[in-house]
Amino acid sequence: MVPGRYHSPMFSYRHAFHAGNHADVLKHLTLIATLRHLMQKEPAITLVDTHAGAGLYRLDGDYAEKGGEAADGIVKLMAALRPAVGEAAPSSAVLDDYLDLIASFNPSGSLRVYPGSPFVMQSLMRTESRDKLKLFELHPTDSRTLSANIAQLEAGRQIAVALQDGFEGLKPLLPPPPSATGSKRALVLIDPSYEIKSDYAKVSACIQECIKRFPTGSYLVWYPIIPRAEAHDLPRRLKTLCNQAQRPWLHATLNIGQKDLEPNQRPGLTASGMFVINPPHTLKAELQTTLPLLVNVLGRGRGKGQTLETGGA
Repeated sequence: MVPGRYHSPMFSYRHAFHAGNHADVLKHLTLIATLRHLMQKEPAITLVDTHAGAGLYRLDGDYAEKGGEAADGIVKLMAALRPAVGEAAPSSAVLDDYLDLIASFNPSGSLRVYPGSPFVMQSLMRTESRDKLKLFELHPTDSRTLSANIAQLEAGRQIAVALQDGFEGLKPLLPPPPSATGSKRALVLIDPSYEIKSDYAKVSACIQECIKRFPTGSYLVWYPIIPRAEAHDLPRRLKTLCNQAQRPWLHATLNIGQKDLEPNQRPGLTASGMFVINPPHTLKAELQTTLPLLVNVLGRGRGKGQTLETGGA
């Protein structure tokens, strides 16, 4: 129930170091808001996580404590919006929904477990609608951990875990099988670690293929905002693909700002983005309310801020 995700030739990336950080907050808020809207319609949905990780993370474990990134993410957010004493900071419906979900994994009231994207998705699935969840993870240890965590749910064939590259595993799943009513619906989350520079190009190529195979699917892409040309080019490439295909898109970023560093201290990730293709019509308004609240609570120094833009059809 500890390790993270893979991604480098030597499988060096461990998401457990970063679980519950500000990037996870942005990613999972956007994922929950999108899924909540899609779940309002009855037909079944095929859900896919291309880089699923271990699924669950201990915030009081060695990985998380060494990284310490949750302190500037979910820990700070929960303390401000769900304080044990004192007055809570302003919130929003989406933030409350997100914090309720995190709290459901911590019934004791102590924040010890953080659910990764697979368990965020699973928590919102509907058995009566026969939603399906497909999880891909290439790191052997993390894939075993993910399989063990999922097995505890006793979900049967509703959830499938594959030790496979999600970029490749996704292809045969699109278009998704029709629901009982004949409609085809899918939501795909794509969030590699980007430790390998080629991941940026793989994401662009994957989205191009997705739009071609199933243009009406909902596609969510997370990416880090770092001083690398590929990171800045990615959202521009995705906008171009969407505009060419006449598909609507939403692009949100969150920057918590740079705090003063101790000598020899590395700055770490301060900003990330979410790019959503075929976003719910409700998502822009929800994030317009929520992103400034996140900056207010999580912002910590120079460069803090947020952006939100939409375009396409």
